[in-house]
Amino acid sequence: MGQPVASRGRAAKPTLGKAMLNKYARAFFTRVLTPFASFLIRRGVSPDTVTLLGTAGVVAGALVFYPMGEFFWGTVVITLFVFSDLVDGNMARQLGRSSRWGAFLDSTLDRVADGAIFGGFALWYAGGGDDITLCAVSIFCLASGQVVSYTKARGESIGLPVAVNGLVERAERLVIALTLAGLAGLHKFGVPGIQYLLPIALWIVAVGSLITLIQRVVTVRRESAEAEQAAEAVQAADEPSATGPAAGEPREQGSEAAK
Repeated sequence: MGQPVASRGRAAKPTLGKAMLNKYARAFFTRVLTPFASFLIRRGVSPDTVTLLGTAGVVAGALVFYPMGEFFWGTVVITLFVFSDLVDGNMARQLGRSSRWGAFLDSTLDRVADGAIFGGFALWYAGGGDDITLCAVSIFCLASGQVVSYTKARGESIGLPVAVNGLVERAERLVIALTLAGLAGLHKFGVPGIQYLLPIALWIVAVGSLITLIQRVVTVRRESAEAEQAAEAVQAADEPSATGPAAGEPREQGSEAAK
């Protein structure tokens, strides 16, 4: 898990659990969950185990309930397991462990959770939902979310700052999708017309993800061009001045004088 760094949390990036809570609610849940996190530590449970179990719960909630059209209960299950984002971070801080491995594991499993959620929507519309267009939109949300995350990670890996977040990041994509999916699930409890909130959410996420992808690609292209221009300028400044014929004339003149 790397060298101990007591002052750092598990991950430097905002997770879905943190994004769904404002700073006051986060402070409250941190106080509430700290004893539970301490209990898990005493029982020998690692932050990685909590992360894995949390992701497993999200995947189960999405792929078991969503394909059956149970959007309310599926969202309830997913939301409960989302709090693992807060528990594993709390445990890591109590243990004073470095965030490098935890951040990597969180980011990797985030992609798995995203795929399960939008994959669950796609399975519903490919089956009982019987809407091939919304099935395609769900698949686009899944794929574009992965690519949006990849563009930033890849840009940073080649030394670019990628100084743009974009219109719709991961937290916004999932908060919109899960909130409206949960509300759409109330249709089964007799609330009329509310089932249309999920298609609206999927279209919003799809369009927002496309705009975000374009923003990041354009930013990477601009930053790449600027970096190449800066490198060329440094190279040109480091090259020795060319010595033309004028530089050789003193030697020739000196040679004639010697004769």
